[in-house]
Amino acid sequence: MDPLRDACVMVFARAPVAGQCKTRLIPTLGAQGAAALHEKLARRSLAAACAALPAAVELWCAPDVTHAFFAACARDYPVTLQRQCEGDLGERMHHAIGQALRNHARAIIIGSDIPELDTAYIASAAAALDRAPAVFGPAEDGGYVLAGLRHATPALFADIEWGGPQVMAQTRAVLARLRMPAIELATLWDLDRPEDLARLRR
Repeated sequence: MDPLRDACVMVFARAPVAGQCKTRLIPTLGAQGAAALHEKLARRSLAAACAALPAAVELWCAPDVTHAFFAACARDYPVTLQRQCEGDLGERMHHAIGQALRNHARAIIIGSDIPELDTAYIASAAAALDRAPAVFGPAEDGGYVLAGLRHATPALFADIEWGGPQVMAQTRAVLARLRMPAIELATLWDLDRPEDLARLRR
């Protein structure tokens, strides 16, 4: 059976509001330019997720679903819109995974700023969940770009220093403590700093 058939792929994205997204790029691109780039990257992630047929795709929106960008995405892609809950990133991811696993056997979260993340990467994550209860896609900056689970596991998202360079290392420590097998995919980079722009152009 296709491992994507019972998977839900969730794209986490903030509304592309100038001055409130990709703030570390504002000195280089300006507030409007940083927001425009964020929108393009989010659409890229959505396109990759929607090409991972026959998985279901959800766009998890912050701070809510009312921004015109999200409405446009719902028109342009076969996605449903969901509102991220309150709390830190871990609480929001855990909530989304719990919701997805009510109706799907596999829940996969991806970010919206990973230029290299493609459909094949998502499909490999779904397949990995045949062999382990968890899969992660490490990021070069120490975080991760993808998390996939077969069971909601709150401990994986608690007491993590989100946004710091130790997120993946701390997650590995939790996995070890839980004696929970996990597969790691290839390490990717996410676009967050001015020096990443030259890499994107290349």
